[in-house]
Amino acid sequence: MSLIAYIILLFVTGLFVGALARLALPGRDPMTLFQTALVGIAGSLAAGLVYMALFHRNGGGILLSVLFSTAIVYAIRRSRGGDLTRPGEPGRRRP
Repeated sequence: MSLIAYIILLFVTGLFVGALARLALPGRDPMTLFQTALVGIAGSLAAGLVYMALFHRNGGGILLSVLFSTAIVYAIRRSRGGDLTRPGEPGRRRP
């Protein structure tokens, strides 16, 4: 498989996981497709690392990836001044 195909597959998988993570929390999140894919990729990476540290095996699975990505989306919401049901404003920080 070529590098370009791997990057495209990584982006599509990250977009899928990130979209599921955004759907798991109520309310709209002002994120672009690229940001959603990055959240999905980061959540999948974190899930794989934690799974490997705990079970000494590779792979974390889609459910664990979505769970970690949901935690990242929630952290982004909190950093914008929002909470669980209200995303907050993109340019505004918590006081």
